[in-house]
Amino acid sequence: MKYPRCVSRRDLLCDTAIQILAVEGGRGLTHRAIDREAGVPIGTTKNYFPTREAILEASAARMTALHRAAVDRLRETTPTDVSPADVAELYPALLRRAVADDPTQMLAMVELYLEAVRRPGVRAALSGMVLANAEAAAALQQAAGLPSTVRDTGLLDAYFLGVAISLLALPLDTLQTVGLDDPYALGIGVFSATVPDPATPTPGHRDAQSR
Repeated sequence: MKYPRCVSRRDLLCDTAIQILAVEGGRGLTHRAIDREAGVPIGTTKNYFPTREAILEASAARMTALHRAAVDRLRETTPTDVSPADVAELYPALLRRAVADDPTQMLAMVELYLEAVRRPGVRAALSGMVLANAEAAAALQQAAGLPSTVRDTGLLDAYFLGVAISLLALPLDTLQTVGLDDPYALGIGVFSATVPDPATPTPGHRDAQSR
């Protein structure tokens, strides 16, 4: 994997750790593995992050920063007349990106959740990421005139995570049997379940552009 030259050494190591978590899982995440994948001298990662838990905490913080930057860019380009239906349409796109286009961050997040069960430091870092995501989503929805709270968007994120994991982990025939085979409807559905609004498209509805 090639990394941008403008990324700082610390961010490079965190991005590499996220990639390793996604591809190899938590067992593959070692100081030496990060050094090798990042193309830095052996011992570099240990100088920045002395323990494995420090790597995991820093990776969660890096994912939080990346998500905040993405949401900030989205808010800066959001028109002032954005509607709840417009915001709802983001979620099928986000689901497609998280599962089909580039599942790296979603897979890494699943690994961080598992690590957080046993590691208080990772749990605290993951808590910061979840809160930041919920706050950013609430601000975006409020810009569309929705009375969304962090509680609403936190629940939405939890639904979204569960759906994304199912799409990544289960075979197509099982997804079809349990009604999880339409990513568009699922994206609209998780939004509608936590932010009910008459202007929100109903699951399964598609306009010409969505097909």
